[in-house]
Amino acid sequence: MPATPLLGAADLHTHSTVSDGTDTPAALVHQAAAAGLWGIALTDHDSTAGWDNAATAARDAGIAFIPGIELSTRLNGVSVHVLGYLIDPDSAQLRAELVTIRDSRLQRAERIVTRIARDYDLTWEDVLAQSGVGSTIGRPHIADALVARGYEPTRSAAFDGILHPRAGYTQPHYAPDPVRGVELIRAAGGVAVVAHPGSRGARRVMTDTEVGRLTAAGLFGLELEHPENLPEAMPGLEALAERCGLAVTGSSDFHGTGKPNRLGECVTPPEVVAQILAAGTGSRPVL
Repeated sequence: MPATPLLGAADLHTHSTVSDGTDTPAALVHQAAAAGLWGIALTDHDSTAGWDNAATAARDAGIAFIPGIELSTRLNGVSVHVLGYLIDPDSAQLRAELVTIRDSRLQRAERIVTRIARDYDLTWEDVLAQSGVGSTIGRPHIADALVARGYEPTRSAAFDGILHPRAGYTQPHYAPDPVRGVELIRAAGGVAVVAHPGSRGARRVMTDTEVGRLTAAGLFGLELEHPENLPEAMPGLEALAERCGLAVTGSSDFHGTGKPNRLGECVTPPEVVAQILAAGTGSRPVL
C-alpha cells in the first residue's frame, strides 16, 4: 500500500447489527463521519457480512473504512478476542472456522434460552426479535430479549445478572486457540491484534509466555487504548508490547446502545494505521 499524507486517527473496533451492535453498518459509518473521525474499522464477531454496506457508506460519507473482524478464540477456558484487519474473506480455512464458530454460537444460544425458559417466560422467538437479518446470534441478543421482557433493566445488567456464569444458565461455545486464530488471520493476508487484553477476563491469560507464542505466530499488536482495559493491567502490558515489538492500537469497541462505550473515545494514531494498511494484503480499504 503506497504511503499517503492523508491518513488520520481511526477507531479500529466497532460492531453493527451483523453481530451485537445496534446500528446497521451504514448507520455506524455515518455516525463516525458525524463524529469527525478520519475512519473506522467494522469488526463484527466472526462475520464479514457488513463490509459491503459499510464500504458503500464510507464512500458516500467521505471517510476511510478498514474491513475487519473480531475472531472468537479461547485460552484455558478464558475468551480471548483477536481482531483481524484486511483479511481475505474468501480464505477457505478462515471461512470454514468462522462457520464452525457461528454454528456453535447459535447452538449455545439455543441451549441458554432453553435453560432460562425453565425459570423465566423467555422464548427463542423473543431472541430472534432482537437480532438483525443474518446476525451472528449470541448472548447480547438474549440479554436484549431479557430487557424487552422486563427481567433486566439493561444489556449490561443482564450480563451481570441472569447471564452471569454464577446464575448457571450460560456455557461456552467452540473457539480455537488464540495462536490458531492469529495463524488463520495471517494466512488470510490479515493483520492480527489482541482485543482489550487488559479486560477482566483476558488479563488473566495474557502472560509473557502466551503473548510470546502469539508474537511468534505473527501477532501485530495489542489493543491497549480501550475503555474496558483495567488501569492496573496497563503498565505490565505496555512493557510486554515493547519487549515483543508489538504495535499499540486504540479503539472504542462501540456497540451503539448495547454498551456505554462511545464511538471514537479511543483511537489508533495515524502512524499505526499506516503500518496496518501496509501489512494487510487480503482485502482493500476505502481511503
